[in-house]
Amino acid sequence: MTEVPEHLLRRSKERRAALGLPVPGEPDAGGGGGEAAAGGDPDKIPAHLLARSQAAGEGGDTSPAATASPAGTEKAAATAVATAPAPTAKGPEGHTQRLLTVVKAGSIQDVRATPTDKVHVWPHLLIGEFVACMAMSAFLLVFSALVNAPLLAAANYNFTPNPSKAPWYFLGLQELLTMFHPMIAGVTIPGIGIFALMLAPFSDRNPSTKPEDRKFAIALMTLFLMFWAVLVIIGCFFRGPGFNFTFPWKDGVFFDL
Repeated sequence: MTEVPEHLLRRSKERRAALGLPVPGEPDAGGGGGEAAAGGDPDKIPAHLLARSQAAGEGGDTSPAATASPAGTEKAAATAVATAPAPTAKGPEGHTQRLLTVVKAGSIQDVRATPTDKVHVWPHLLIGEFVACMAMSAFLLVFSALVNAPLLAAANYNFTPNPSKAPWYFLGLQELLTMFHPMIAGVTIPGIGIFALMLAPFSDRNPSTKPEDRKFAIALMTLFLMFWAVLVIIGCFFRGPGFNFTFPWKDGVFFDL
């Protein structure tokens, strides 16, 4: 704690002596007052100062003689302590709000987890998959009841069906054989398509799952499906005897399920 300079202490004693107040370290006229003042608690406000403050608030006499008597000092000190308002901590411009009410929560809270649009597998994903499975099962049940799929007769190696068509999922490849060399139609083109699909996750690294943000991936998959679907449709409905091109509304359909 910083010590008070000697010249300031001397000036304080002279001023207190001129006003008739007790001087610390020296006996006063009442006998022993200076010892009480000198031996008092330095953290408490002296009683004569509380008396003068109370008298000034009530408009009374604030002279040193009126506030120096022991009875008046004790009475004024007790009144001042009883009527003193409770201390209130005030902020800038006199506001009394607590600190946490004026500080934004984001500045004192550390949010570690970032919000995402992910959902739990159960029940969000599995319920959707279960509904899709039941819908597909119902469709296959109705389709198998309405569409007849009989087994053909035993194969006769002396009689080759004309046209001889592969199952529908291979008709796209069979259609390519009518346009290109078997090496190109059976190996090169399918290999390029499969390799392009394998490179799709590396060529389009967009992490978004929204369709409007995945235009490249959607366009690539749509192009692949449309290319293969056109070949399958032509092989099923537009190929007749000798695998020649024909119109189904003119010569009929040469394809059995």
